[in-house]
Amino acid sequence: MRIFAVLFFLLANVAGAVDVGLAGVIGSKAILVIDGGSPRTLAVGEQHSGIKVISVRSDSVLLEIDGKQRSLKVGQNVTSTSSQEGATARLMADNAGHFFANGQINGRLVKFIVDTGASNISLSASEAKRLGLDLSMGTRIALSTANGTTAGLMIKLNSVKVGEITVHNIDAVVTEQDMPFVLLGMSFLNRTSMERNGDVMILKQRF
Repeated sequence: MRIFAVLFFLLANVAGAVDVGLAGVIGSKAILVIDGGSPRTLAVGEQHSGIKVISVRSDSVLLEIDGKQRSLKVGQNVTSTSSQEGATARLMADNAGHFFANGQINGRLVKFIVDTGASNISLSASEAKRLGLDLSMGTRIALSTANGTTAGLMIKLNSVKVGEITVHNIDAVVTEQDMPFVLLGMSFLNRTSMERNGDVMILKQRF
């Protein structure tokens, strides 16, 4: 197997943008540099920070970035600005006044309920398993609940999408308690402005 090594420099610093470069290819795996971070090796079908590897050739890869396919050769980089400020999500309240939204976590469909009292996005361990989340790098934490203190796991989600809004590298908490929905907490909501008009809530991405 041949490794193609290149120097990579982050050229863009646009709020909401994702910058990805192809630093090399090892067999059927791509070596990507995302937002100037450490090189990350991804196989076909794997994804990180909203970047999914579709196919790998000897000196190029086909990626899916925010739903759009882009081809990169070794040494090239591209900046996606589809998740910039101004993207919006429109949510409707149910009869009890709760705001629900269909969305995605790491490209997988989920049902959110807005919870401004939750510090982070929160989901059950069973939901995390369904989504195929890697919990091995999570940090164990103690959570205060109405029934006392329970254990939880703090993790990072590659991407969370609601409406037109997509954010990357966002904190979330996994709990053992079963929940019918994923709580859309402040780790997501803090990156938006919220406007409510009766039964309608409009979220607008800030960064």
